[in-house]
Amino acid sequence: MSTGVRPGRRFTVGRSEDATHPDTIRAAISEFIATAIFVFAAEGSVLSLGKMYHDTSTAGGLVAVALAHALALSAAVAVAVNISGGHVNPAITFGALIGGRISLVRAAFYWVAQLLGAVAATLLLRLATGGARPPGFALASGVGDWHAVLLEAAMTFGLMYAYYATVIDPKRGHVGTIAPLAVGFMLGANVLAGGPFDGAGMNPARVFGPALVGWRWRHHWVYWLGPFLGAGLAGLVYEFLVIPSATDAAPLSTHHQPLAPEDY
Repeated sequence: MSTGVRPGRRFTVGRSEDATHPDTIRAAISEFIATAIFVFAAEGSVLSLGKMYHDTSTAGGLVAVALAHALALSAAVAVAVNISGGHVNPAITFGALIGGRISLVRAAFYWVAQLLGAVAATLLLRLATGGARPPGFALASGVGDWHAVLLEAAMTFGLMYAYYATVIDPKRGHVGTIAPLAVGFMLGANVLAGGPFDGAGMNPARVFGPALVGWRWRHHWVYWLGPFLGAGLAGLVYEFLVIPSATDAAPLSTHHQPLAPEDY
């Protein structure tokens, strides 16, 4: 089964027939389901705390939400990594696109699937909880829009870097077996660091689903611009500064995964 990962350093748009290739369709379905799994558990943890304590702005609540996000993302990446690469995040897909690890055609399918998965999960969550309105994301008092953009970019840089190192890097070796945990733990740590300031989105789909279903759009652009900037920068840094080029280390080329059919 193809994961969609291809040797990097070569941006490619892809071919029109890639849109109907079975591997592309399977990968998009995988991203839809994985993103839905993640968003349902992550947003559900926030609703659950609000139901029990009517106030989630406590240290214990922050730890519980961070743990829920870490575990949910770890599971979501694990169930999709062998099919689609387990992006579960439009920003991660963008970072892989910038690094030349995925074609633009496939990336577009991933983005649509991830957003639809997030919306479906939030709708199901609202239905299952008797109409509870998703709280979504908001900036804390004293946090400006551009402060939040910088915070989101920094946190998503770390998330994308962890993903690149454990999932994409051709030298990852046995580290790849703990990739879902590494990515999930990075997300959880960032929730602890940035949650009190802007909710620690790091994932436009994770923010978009609750925003649409709960109809909360204030500062929404922050949660797109910041993650895309951070993930794009991390993709460039890891691809061009950390991974040796073929001329630097020719023997490593044998470790690259083969091209997926849609990338030929």
